[in-house]
Amino acid sequence: TGPLAKIPHPGPVAVDPTLRRRIEPHEFEVFFDPRELRKETCLLYEINWGGRHSIWRHTSQNTNKHVEVNFIEKFTTERYFCPNTRCSITWFLSWSPCGECSRAITEFLSRYPHVTLFIYIARLYHHADPRNRQGLRDLISSGVTIQIMTEQESGYCWRNFVNYSPSNEAHWPRYPHLWVRLYVLELYCIILGLPPCLNILRRKQPQLTFFTIALQSCHYQRLPPHILWATGLK
Repeated sequence: TGPLAKIPHPGPVAVDPTLRRRIEPHEFEVFFDPRELRKETCLLYEINWGGRHSIWRHTSQNTNKHVEVNFIEKFTTERYFCPNTRCSITWFLSWSPCGECSRAITEFLSRYPHVTLFIYIARLYHHADPRNRQGLRDLISSGVTIQIMTEQESGYCWRNFVNYSPSNEAHWPRYPHLWVRLYVLELYCIILGLPPCLNILRRKQPQLTFFTIALQSCHYQRLPPHILWATGLK
């Protein structure tokens, strides 16, 4: 489901015009590893105008503003921007939007109703903060599709956004499935308006990331059984 099922997965070739806009393999590995809690955010994005076969791809990182705000400002001031043309945008974010960025995205989509946005995220940003949780719910209410990145999306990003060597096309990082499932579980909690159940701890010496799960009766009552089964909690 979503836009990825319709898009082929070509690898980079010598004449690939997107090579200069790709990130290096080590950058992808650290940015999109769900166990890495680095502060910076990386955005990989695609823009498709009016259902055309051609797709415009680029990458971005935080500056003095968050990547989401940078994208909106850049996108709306580009010479090719046509507010009345239908446009599909796909974001692959290393962190989910914060509350303020969610508000900026909602306003952007309200101002330009012909734009459709899909967001795939590697990690949830300060997911216990009520402002961030409400911001994600507001995005979904405004029509944004938000999903946690799985191995399928990681492989797609590797082939289309990473400057890998020709022999490493199929060697994108395989992150632990449990971490992906934990973020899926917490995203469901956010969508359903449930209290947080995932707690993440970082130990500096050594560099390890730990998690704990605290489920309440409301989680067992409202979370889909297959989500609990996937994390071994039911």
